[in-house]
Amino acid sequence: MDIARPYAAVSHTLDGDVLRVLANTTQVLTGREVAALTGRRSHSGVLDALHRLTEHGLVTRVELNRAYLFTLNREHLAAPAVEILMGMGAELLRRIRDALDSWVIAPAHVSMFGSAARGDGSTGSDIDLLVIRPGDLADDNATWRTQLADLKDQIRRWTGNHAQIVELTNEEVIRLRKDERAIVAALRSDAVVLHGSEIATLLRPA
Repeated sequence: MDIARPYAAVSHTLDGDVLRVLANTTQVLTGREVAALTGRRSHSGVLDALHRLTEHGLVTRVELNRAYLFTLNREHLAAPAVEILMGMGAELLRRIRDALDSWVIAPAHVSMFGSAARGDGSTGSDIDLLVIRPGDLADDNATWRTQLADLKDQIRRWTGNHAQIVELTNEEVIRLRKDERAIVAALRSDAVVLHGSEIATLLRPA
């Protein structure tokens, strides 16, 4: 999965970028506004995509003062599929949370960090997770190790990306925050908590 553009798995053309912009708002937008929000330089290319999507009925186009205004037609049969594609990042978070809730041995904390959390990765990016093992649990506990392996397999099947799990104990977290290593800065800046306490609480200096 392209972390920055997950919908590219189905729509890798400019149409996907245009639909992402329109799916994220209910306001009407001019072609130039859509182009600016896609981050693409080609205004004419965006306008061609908008007109093409209008022909299919997926985009509604109205003319006002010699300008065209566009919006996603949410009554279109394909609109729910568009919204699912554009919400793949949130769906991944939901699936991981559901998987964690089913664990026999609950983790002390799990959060996503790095490019997956920021939403700026690519198809080659790992899904980085910090997992804190319960303090009284042996490192080689079979059930715990199976849970971690299963989660990595699930993420691979869901996204096509590898899961990179950083597993720590509470004691290791204490040492980590004292050292202020690079991972601590990454966690503070972009971590998304999936289970357990907030990052600010977890990394609060003793």
